[in-house]
Amino acid sequence: MTKKQKVMLGRIIAVLILYIPLAVAEHMEALPRELGVWGRAGLYLIPYIAIGWDIIFRAFRNIRNGQVFDENFLMTVATFGAYGIGQYSEAVAVMLFYQVGELFQNYAVNRSRQSITELMDICPEYANIEENGTLTQVDPNNIQIGDTIVVKAGERIPLDGQVLFGESLVDTSALTGESVPRRVGPGSEIISGCVNGSGLLKVRVTREFDDSTVAKILELVENASSKKAQVENFITRFARYYTPLVVLGAVLLAIMQPMLFGQTWEEGVRRACTFLVISCPCALVISVPMSFFSGIGAASKRGVLVKGSNYLEALSEMRTIVFDKTGTLTKGEFKVTEILPACQHGQEEDGSMQKKEKDALLELAALAEGYSDHPISRSIREAWGQETDMNRVTDTEEISGHGVRAEVDGRMVLAGNSKLMKEMKVDYEACSGIGTVVYVAVDGKFKGAIVISDTIKEEAFTAIEKLKKAGITRTVMLTGDKQEVGEAVAAKLGLDEVHAELLPGDKVAKVEELLAGMKGRDKLAFVGDGINDAPVLSRADIGIAMGSMGSDAAIEAADIVLMDDDPAKIADVVRISRKTMSIVKQNILFALGVKAIVLLMGAFGIATMWEAVFADVGVSVIAILNAMRVLSL
Repeated sequence: MTKKQKVMLGRIIAVLILYIPLAVAEHMEALPRELGVWGRAGLYLIPYIAIGWDIIFRAFRNIRNGQVFDENFLMTVATFGAYGIGQYSEAVAVMLFYQVGELFQNYAVNRSRQSITELMDICPEYANIEENGTLTQVDPNNIQIGDTIVVKAGERIPLDGQVLFGESLVDTSALTGESVPRRVGPGSEIISGCVNGSGLLKVRVTREFDDSTVAKILELVENASSKKAQVENFITRFARYYTPLVVLGAVLLAIMQPMLFGQTWEEGVRRACTFLVISCPCALVISVPMSFFSGIGAASKRGVLVKGSNYLEALSEMRTIVFDKTGTLTKGEFKVTEILPACQHGQEEDGSMQKKEKDALLELAALAEGYSDHPISRSIREAWGQETDMNRVTDTEEISGHGVRAEVDGRMVLAGNSKLMKEMKVDYEACSGIGTVVYVAVDGKFKGAIVISDTIKEEAFTAIEKLKKAGITRTVMLTGDKQEVGEAVAAKLGLDEVHAELLPGDKVAKVEELLAGMKGRDKLAFVGDGINDAPVLSRADIGIAMGSMGSDAAIEAADIVLMDDDPAKIADVVRISRKTMSIVKQNILFALGVKAIVLLMGAFGIATMWEAVFADVGVSVIAILNAMRVLSL
């Protein structure tokens, strides 16, 4: 409980100590008759001022600033009116229960914000630099790119950088929601906001604090509430017109009923005051934004950053999801998946002979690709997994778009695609393997083929399965790879559509085409790595980026960022968004329904101030409790 909440609770308890004996005595007609009207008014004025002075102050301050019609104004006018017609006990009770509701609302709002404001704790307070053999704490803003900082065990990493010395396990849970720490060592990239778990690290800073991951995340969190959902904007507009109308209705009720129906002026004022208390729109104004904030908080606990409640609302209406392939559904890591030596005289070979030929083929390719830095070349060398004696290679030439020509052990070795084989007039056997095929020939004679494929993320299978269970009716994959590669990945994952051999501009055009075919309020989401897919992320109804643990491009381009690159979490956020929208609609219907019924009862004199308090404070508390259910998702 915050200090402000403790002060408010103390006020409420003190007023209850004053008010309850007074109200009981009056109910039992135990107050001395000598007090008279003014005496009773004076006794009740003490608890009334004690509990309601801040509401009255805010009402008059807002009137002075031109903001007349709000809940402070309604409570002040209603209780002034009740006091004026001698309903002192009811006037104090309205203020008292309103403050109880405010206390509860404040507590609930703080609870709903907790999972998001915990992100603020990732902001480092200092950075250690070594001077003359001793560590000095300095402001992270004063550290420059290229400086070396020291991060001790248990300290929060203050800036993005590269590890120069030391090994440790880094706790990334504040950013990713994952409890499993990540091992880092010399050469590893680390990001600000994470906690160094075990060993001492020396880190070379690669970004200034203002450009660091932690600074960008904090900016994102702080701005999240500014992007309101359509239903939030509706509630704001609704309250702007609704409150003046109910005030006008209360005035007419106070005047017209005595004039037309012969009631007393006191009864007219009582009904008008009751009408004002009932009409207070607190339940809507507080519970609807809080529902969205709770939804954003529930997502952040899973390592998913949602940039605003408008994106959470749009996600609840998402029925089509489009994935980029590389880095999203696949790891973007090329690995050798097949080694296919050329057939020898059409005869079958035993297992040991096959292994020898595969090893020989892979070694030749690794030597030929030994000086190339191409991802395909690196994957072949990694598959060979042994030291290559580059003294055996006397001449190499990289042929752009074709492959490599190298002299190995005095023999001319070719390693490349079918274009290279055709150009060098090698009689090769076409390989139908799924992936990038590297053909190998020695002195013009075909020796076999090596197939290299991007591996599918384990989480991708879970992601597609969970999305379909969540009601996503159309799953699409876009890729620049060959059609057969795209179709193979789509078939394994169970995707509905695949569009292959697309350039970056083609991906935007394809998303435009898919958007044109959408019906009604259905929305389309695009999931990419946030680096090469910025145009498509911006064009989709919802752009979801694989954050690579907080890459700049992901945070800036997307509406929703998956901090640990796990596509399976998309279905979780879809579920949170739909539950949030369900609760928002429940609160709107419940609040308006109860208020409409009790307003009619108040207009006909059936409802008293006690029913009015329930219609205001009671409905607000119930709506807030309902909104808080999102946090448990």
